[in-house]
Amino acid sequence: MRTHGHILQKNRRRREGAAAVEFALVGPILVLLLIAIVVYGGWFLMAQSVQALASEGARAAVGGLDAVERDALARREVTAAVRGVALDPDRTTIEVAEEAGRLRVVVVYDAGDSLVMALGGMLPRPPVVIRRSAVIHVGEYS
Repeated sequence: MRTHGHILQKNRRRREGAAAVEFALVGPILVLLLIAIVVYGGWFLMAQSVQALASEGARAAVGGLDAVERDALARREVTAAVRGVALDPDRTTIEVAEEAGRLRVVVVYDAGDSLVMALGGMLPRPPVVIRRSAVIHVGEYS
């Protein structure tokens, strides 16, 4: 005859493998979720840094007296500021355009070779090229 203790011990043995099976089912999803958080968090950090560079370039251009000086000031500021953020200066391009009383500073960053993008293997990837701009009013104010 089986005792009550024998039945409990048998049930405990059946449950010991359940945790391993549950983790085998849920574990890959959790790991994928963590990788997605790192990839998209890193991408948002890069995008915010590119936007900050464009804004700083536009702010610096305000001090220029003519289009050539504004262009030079914006480019100089973005070039100097990119060293202070976690971006590769060689992958950053700057576009400055002035028309109809507005100056637009566009900063484009190619994140294709960044570690963050490489981690995203089987995830839907965010855009590789990050393009952000800032616009200021130049000329006379009425």
